[in-house]
Amino acid sequence: MAGGLILGAIGLAAAAAAGAEAAERTRLRIATAFEPEQIAAAKQAIEAAVPEVEVVWERAATGILTERILDGTEGRPDMAFGLAVTSLLQFEQAGLLAAYTPKGAERLRTSFRDPAPPYSWSGMDAFLGVICFNAEAAARERLSRPNFWRDLLNPLLKGRVVMPDPTRSGTGYMLVSGWLQSMGEEPAWAFMDALHEQVATYPPSGTAPCAEAAAGRMAAGLSFDMRAATEKGAGAPIDIVVPVDGTGWDQEGLAIFAGTAHPDLARRVADWGVSREANQLYAQTYAVVAYPGVSNPAPDLPAARRGADDPHRPRLDGEPPRPHRRRVAPTLRRQGGALRGGVVASDRSPSRPVRTRRRRGCSRMRPRSTAAARLQAKFSPLRNTSCERQ
Repeated sequence: MAGGLILGAIGLAAAAAAGAEAAERTRLRIATAFEPEQIAAAKQAIEAAVPEVEVVWERAATGILTERILDGTEGRPDMAFGLAVTSLLQFEQAGLLAAYTPKGAERLRTSFRDPAPPYSWSGMDAFLGVICFNAEAAARERLSRPNFWRDLLNPLLKGRVVMPDPTRSGTGYMLVSGWLQSMGEEPAWAFMDALHEQVATYPPSGTAPCAEAAAGRMAAGLSFDMRAATEKGAGAPIDIVVPVDGTGWDQEGLAIFAGTAHPDLARRVADWGVSREANQLYAQTYAVVAYPGVSNPAPDLPAARRGADDPHRPRLDGEPPRPHRRRVAPTLRRQGGALRGGVVASDRSPSRPVRTRRRRGCSRMRPRSTAAARLQAKFSPLRNTSCERQ
């Protein structure tokens, strides 16, 4: 009995000590678009590297986070960590980022460093657009593998394709940017008009399309390489297709927001974020990371299977082969829209009435319109909560 009382007292003392330690830590609000399976490991690693910090994630799809931060009416987080560099460039242009060069940033690959002084962001990892193609559905329905983007226009794929909403998903925006650059402006818009007739739904995240294809609810899901490798590694019957006519890519990065109440702690987190140790963590899920010589890609990741001479492998030095958001904005404006915080607003009306479509368990209001009119803020009120995956 006495032993039990002693053990109980020890347990209470340990709990009290842990509570006191937690109370002494500073809550650091960090905006991220990390995948759910990355969150816990990143939080644990940051708090181990900077013990005075308690990480409080503010997680959402890239476009939603970008608009929320640019708006600022609900305040801004202390940092961004694992958010698309195209978004960080918008924050930089709006004067929202603090100038800071993390210790060791000079060791990162050139294209993962802010090239414009004052230095305000650092890259972490890179991801590229892919097609998750259900091989079982292809064999059963005699569907041809889409080796080129234009192959998605096969009439047999009508209603069997899912694409991320480019107004809220960083992956969706990356795909649009890649098409505009690789195809040219007018051919890209024409392609998107035709592709729209094939698409069943536009979920707000880059994860959902691949999950839909992996589950067999769709034949082709436009997604990104990390998610595709995760689904395939879990046994999904999908082929990971990197179209041979090229694909867009983007980076995730980190930055400190100007006006943070905890600049010193945020800088220490940024210092760790560019370290070799941090990049080893990123390399557990991404084939391409910022720190040279750090790579541990899953065998199913497309970049892991490509040789250095492959012209469609992402370039890691020099200008990234995709336009930044601020350079895409004039193109969207010429199509009748205006880029505001990662969301394209348009005054063009849909060419046909909006109607409700139910497609294999996913109901969604779907506008039938031109590509420019689709890329607009009206996608926001048309959210399909039953199909949303963050």
